[in-house]
Amino acid sequence: MIKEEELKSLLIKEKIIDDANIEEVIKKSHEEGKNLQNYLIDKNLASEPQLYEIIARHLKYPFIDLKDQIIRKDILDLIPEPIVQVHGIFAFDKTKEEMKVACLDPFDLQTFEFIEKKTNLKPIIYVTTPESVKSALKQYHKGLKAEFKEISQANEETVSAEKDLKKLAEDLPVVRIVDTVLEYAIFEAASDIHIEPTETDTVIRYRIDGILKDVMTLPKNVQTGVVARIKILSNLKIDEHRLPQDGRFKINIETQKVSFRVSIIPVFDGEKVVLRLLRESAQVSTLEQLGFLKKQLEIVKKNMKKPHGVVLVTGPTGSGKTTTLYSIMHILNSPKINISTIEDPIEYRMPRINQSQVNPRIGFTFATGLRSLLRQDPNIIMVGEIRDKETAEIAIHSAMTGHLVLSTLHTNDAATALPRLEEMGVPSFLIASTTNIIIAQRLVRKICLGCIESYALTKKNIEQLEKQVNFKEILNALEREGAIISANQPLDTLLFYRGKGCKKCNGEGYKGRIGIYEILENTENVTKLILEGSSSGEIQKAAEKDGMITITQDGFVKAKMGITTIEEILRVTQE
Repeated sequence: MIKEEELKSLLIKEKIIDDANIEEVIKKSHEEGKNLQNYLIDKNLASEPQLYEIIARHLKYPFIDLKDQIIRKDILDLIPEPIVQVHGIFAFDKTKEEMKVACLDPFDLQTFEFIEKKTNLKPIIYVTTPESVKSALKQYHKGLKAEFKEISQANEETVSAEKDLKKLAEDLPVVRIVDTVLEYAIFEAASDIHIEPTETDTVIRYRIDGILKDVMTLPKNVQTGVVARIKILSNLKIDEHRLPQDGRFKINIETQKVSFRVSIIPVFDGEKVVLRLLRESAQVSTLEQLGFLKKQLEIVKKNMKKPHGVVLVTGPTGSGKTTTLYSIMHILNSPKINISTIEDPIEYRMPRINQSQVNPRIGFTFATGLRSLLRQDPNIIMVGEIRDKETAEIAIHSAMTGHLVLSTLHTNDAATALPRLEEMGVPSFLIASTTNIIIAQRLVRKICLGCIESYALTKKNIEQLEKQVNFKEILNALEREGAIISANQPLDTLLFYRGKGCKKCNGEGYKGRIGIYEILENTENVTKLILEGSSSGEIQKAAEKDGMITITQDGFVKAKMGITTIEEILRVTQE
């Protein structure tokens, strides 16, 4: 909201701290890892209202302290509770055309725009205190508890019947909560929503840029109604509480069409719900946008244009494998080519591509679907995942008989994919003759461009890094990719980057994600090792000798370029 230097000048000007002591106060706040506002309040050097009133005056916004003030429920409900929790913004008064909004950051324009669209009321902005925000949150919870009082008094038997659950799922508070949770997840660009029952309450978390974050805590008695509502939306059995269930539904918000893939599973304290958000209107990214470096891009484009063979993408769940395959299909898609897919589930609709979804309950598996696809005269086949021997064999034989096969495997690196296919029962000579390339990948968070800053590695940083990675090889890779001039450059002269945290990234220092990759091309040396039944370690060494850049090295190139941080690279590669 306000930079440290600005606050420093304000504190001196307002005579809260004198010029002689200010540097010592700032130094101590850094040592304790606190921002200056919090440090001043914690040490009783300034009261919260006093400090935020000074800041408001400086920013030329009116100040209001609403701690312990009761706000009318209909006004409080104008802004969804997750926005209060994450952005520190709430409504406290309104007219027919306007509403008065208290906030901690008057420059959070994106959130004010969202509120205005949602309420059709023009926000009049006031600066308030963190305690006022906490007070508003307490009132929100009290209001919810009051609305759900009847449910909490009822015992489990009275709401276990389907009729009662249906009625409960249609209650206005339940509908409002579910709508808010879904709508706000779209606004925050979340990829998943977790609704988790605990012994005392219901926790709602969003996965944003690959990291789970708490956004809402609801009274325990809300759980039954919320789960029933989601089951009705997903067309699931609402009176089934003992078995897992899967479903899906769609909603339209303004120009966006979003599909929700729903998984419900019984846990100790109730039923846990996970919803995966799939944006149908999302644009397919180019390979450059996904984060492939220039040399990697040339290898991928050369191999995906071969008329037959296998292109494999590997990595753990949620590493963006399907997105990479969709980008490849988008490039290859033309009226002259028949592309058919078998997926679980179909994540994005692609024009002129024949997409099928597996349904194991009726015997439509990857293997049966793949067999049927071969009778559809395809040029290119995309198999969502190779999970078993049967699918692996059909996929490899399809590549042998003149089809280009795109698929994914769950392995941690590219080299491990080759022995994994052998373990599934595919003969090594078939693997050697059909594999074009294997792409291993992870997703890392990108540094927020609104608060990026550079820094040099300290001696302590270098010592810690040398324990975790082979720095000599990383420096050689950085030199090969043109990220540094010389691999012999002293480590403490290298500049890396990080995000300080700002309003654009909610103080996280990161905004969005990008891929880091290693691409194993099936060279003569690699083919020879596959035929000899060599280990993944031997294949990895041969590929690196042939010029393969490893996933960690690729990550450090992107860290040196200011795209991501060293911490992110270590987080996803050292797991």
